[in-house]
Amino acid sequence: MQQLVKVWINRLNSWSSFRGSSIGLVSFVGCLALLMVLGWLCQEVWEKEAFNFDTNILLWIHQSATPILDSIMLNITGLADPPMVAAIFFGTTFWLWRKRKYSQIKVFAIACIGGLALNVGLKLFFAKPRPQLWHQLIVETSSSFPSGHALGAMVVYGFLAYLLATEFPQSSRLIYTVMTGLILLIGLSRLYLGVHWLTDVIAGYLVGFLWVITCISILKCNLSSHDEN
Repeated sequence: MQQLVKVWINRLNSWSSFRGSSIGLVSFVGCLALLMVLGWLCQEVWEKEAFNFDTNILLWIHQSATPILDSIMLNITGLADPPMVAAIFFGTTFWLWRKRKYSQIKVFAIACIGGLALNVGLKLFFAKPRPQLWHQLIVETSSSFPSGHALGAMVVYGFLAYLLATEFPQSSRLIYTVMTGLILLIGLSRLYLGVHWLTDVIAGYLVGFLWVITCISILKCNLSSHDEN
């Protein structure tokens, strides 16, 4: 974990130098804070420390369960299921290909493949059991930490939000608001359905966010170098 922190600090330092502005400094501090939270969560999970509030929060959310909410949450969580993510990936790739935005296609592919690799690798490494607090509406067989739906939603919908906001700058605020709400709802659906602990969802968001901003930074550097040439 210390090596991971050092790598990210070096990466964030390079971003800050590259931007050379107050925005770069704020981004550096913000990413460093998120990295520290992620490091703490990973350490606690690795040491198998119990999170009492994880259980309490799931039970509190489950008190609001109704058949209508069950149906709504199942549909929301489906927005980050592998078939839907694959459809969004290929649809977005086709859209970018039609617009001849080949750099965006390459980095979007890197973002999605890297997000999948991070999810699978972290799940195998930590092997955290999923919650079993009530009879669940869906069956998940993989490990719990981090939430793959939260991580995947952050990467796919986060990167898509950036692409759309760049293409339609006049609607960027609306695009980011809608995508942020969707990402948060997907995480909430995992808690409502009882297939993840809150710390799983938070970790998924953090890993996904740090990875997607890395990919967006790579894309910006590529586009800047092309403009200079």
